[in-house]
Amino acid sequence: MQTRKLGQTDLELPILSFGASSLGQEFRSVQLDQAIESVHTALDCEINFLDTSPFYGRGMSEVLLGIALRGVPRDEYLLCTKLGRYDLQHFDFSAKRVAESVDVSLHRLGTDHLDIVLCHDIEFVPLDQIVEETIPALKKIKESGKVRYFGISGYPMKIFREITAQCDIDCVLSYNQYTLQNRRFAEEMVPELKSKGIGIMNAGPFSARLLTQTAPPDWLKEPEEVKAAARNAAEFCQKQGVDIAQLALQFSCANPDMATTVAGSANPDNIRKWKKWLEEPLDQQLLKDVEAIFEPVMNIGHKEGLPENN
Repeated sequence: MQTRKLGQTDLELPILSFGASSLGQEFRSVQLDQAIESVHTALDCEINFLDTSPFYGRGMSEVLLGIALRGVPRDEYLLCTKLGRYDLQHFDFSAKRVAESVDVSLHRLGTDHLDIVLCHDIEFVPLDQIVEETIPALKKIKESGKVRYFGISGYPMKIFREITAQCDIDCVLSYNQYTLQNRRFAEEMVPELKSKGIGIMNAGPFSARLLTQTAPPDWLKEPEEVKAAARNAAEFCQKQGVDIAQLALQFSCANPDMATTVAGSANPDNIRKWKKWLEEPLDQQLLKDVEAIFEPVMNIGHKEGLPENN
């Protein structure tokens, strides 16, 4: 698996990373043996950067990931987890909870250090707290050796702009905004982040199943015209004998500015398929045809979090 350096850190990340949200049953019920096999399959495929959060399955993702990693040498994988978001409406970015959250994650994951910790979905809280309390707390934890690097994750472009203008952080993770249909992150933020040496990570190449042959979840907030364009694009790809998910994954992983793209599945067959797709060339003509279908809705997204953070 090809790797890329994450900003100014010493981390070399695979261009495709394993997202463990599915281990938390965020999309469907998952059996223990299936969860463990998925993690081991990812490692066998050289997908050795593993991303999770206490929010995924309300702790289940971290627990199952920790079980799956028992007996695997710690130097054979890199771990990223998050903090601050613990339920759909429960957010706590206080310094006290930052310290507690890191310790709980270390216990669940069965390790003595985390390679990356991200403040999770900070658009749902006033950004002043992130600047004045959360990040200073993370700096102390980094100095202790429990965390190697830290950053922020979320959806609106404004949160990245505001935080990186006021704080020194190591990396950011944006989701659903560098895809076949939405390029806002690359266009609006990547040049600025690169100029500051901040590591850039992308997640959600399939945009919560929008860019697959499977129906998206009911909770997906994208406007109906975006969903309709995605259905048309999926049907067009299918007529060409290609799964739109393949094109979506190849496109997101091809950008050299993204150190890695995080995709999640608790299905080992999917993970093997993704690795195979990345070994095949990106069909440039098919990409142009699909971009033409998405052109009327390109970069259209939705609001997320507090109004002032959008």
